[in-house]
Amino acid sequence: MTFKIHRRQLTAVVAAALALGATASFAQASDKPLRMVLPVGAGSGVDTIMRAATPSLTKALGGQAVVIENLPGAGGITGTGVVVRAAADGQTLGVVSNNHVVNPSVFKKMPFDAINDITPISVVGATPFVLVVNPKLPAKNARELQALLKAKPDGYNYASSGNGTIIHLAGAMFVDAAGVEVRHIPYKGVGPMVADLIGGQVEMGVVAVPAVQGQLKSGALRAIGVMGKTRVPSLPDVPTIAEQGFPDVDVSGWFAVIGPAKMPPAEVKRLHAAIVAAFNMPETRDAMAKQENIINPMTPEASAQFFKTEQERYAKLVKKANIVAE
Repeated sequence: MTFKIHRRQLTAVVAAALALGATASFAQASDKPLRMVLPVGAGSGVDTIMRAATPSLTKALGGQAVVIENLPGAGGITGTGVVVRAAADGQTLGVVSNNHVVNPSVFKKMPFDAINDITPISVVGATPFVLVVNPKLPAKNARELQALLKAKPDGYNYASSGNGTIIHLAGAMFVDAAGVEVRHIPYKGVGPMVADLIGGQVEMGVVAVPAVQGQLKSGALRAIGVMGKTRVPSLPDVPTIAEQGFPDVDVSGWFAVIGPAKMPPAEVKRLHAAIVAAFNMPETRDAMAKQENIINPMTPEASAQFFKTEQERYAKLVKKANIVAE
């Protein structure tokens, strides 16, 4: 999964939307606020992103209020279920991430179909992941880490923010690509995971770049490699894992706006244009850059295909790593 900033592309999309009369549709603001359901807790990455973008989205919607509602639980299933059951009138949307397409492979039963029971509005962008280790580990790069892990099978641990999460799968992706055996230690959230990485209770793990910027600068953690296909501007000297000889390692924390199934095409088009415009506004671009997010909104059609491809990709990894929800 590769996300790059294409400002010309964004500008072109916005210009096209304006040419189609999107400005007029934005001006017809609804009297009802737009309900934006986040299936994650307050303060999480997706929550921070959407709260930063909300003022711009309100402008793009012609002044319509946007109310964020956090409904965490069951790996995002709880909140997304609310979106799936909502009226398909464009007044209730949700923001999902990788776990949305991972869950069907991890959980034995799902209360909804992750592909057919939603309307993709846009896969908006992604937050880069980085593979980190406790600095006491002698490995300085991916090849050295691979050699260390191969020399002592099952002698080391890799942490995750929870069983079956995208952080878990990202770690499993490197383990699989490197052909090594490492014990998985799931935590209840990123905070406890990072604390034990720093403390040395676990040796390695994958985490979103913004969550460990301070620790990387202070030397409390060491970056082994970026998990996506492109380097991160704030970590210019940290190569990608792919660059280091593992071309199949490509994962980042993407986020997407969705609605219930069977939304009217005109409403999907209107909301997509508003999202593109909102994330292209200077204040939103600046906020996203500070958060290390890479913004490149996909069309509804491209987003729908992306969901299917990602679900198939993760299903293979879940099966190979024998990951089952606890």
